[in-house]
Amino acid sequence: MSIVEETTTVLVTEEAAKVVADLLVAKNVPDYGLRVFVSGGGCSGMQYGMALESEARPYDYVIEAHGIKVFVDPTSMMYVNGATIDYEDSLMGGGFKIDNPNAVSSCGCGHSFKTQGSAGAQSDASCGSGCGC
Repeated sequence: MSIVEETTTVLVTEEAAKVVADLLVAKNVPDYGLRVFVSGGGCSGMQYGMALESEARPYDYVIEAHGIKVFVDPTSMMYVNGATIDYEDSLMGGGFKIDNPNAVSSCGCGHSFKTQGSAGAQSDASCGSGCGC
């Protein structure tokens, strides 16, 4: 019988970390970290959120990647464990992209999602929120 150690984490790409680091410098808060959270709402039932914060809260998971800190509260970690945060820049505009293995469907714009067993939500074909999906 082998013992498998479970890890709880979120991966951050170098590109995403660079954008966060540049943002921290631009806002003159170089010691802050990026809070990643999940809240109810959005056209698919749950939505991602991000904010800059000065320090972790009690019980937060603190991930250090490529010179930045990421704070995730335990409830949000249930939904984003194993996710990868990336930053994509394109002609249509850039932004953070979360590749979440826990999401069974997501809004066309990628800002909201639904997990296995979450309450019924609208179809991901068109959310009508004006986000372009």
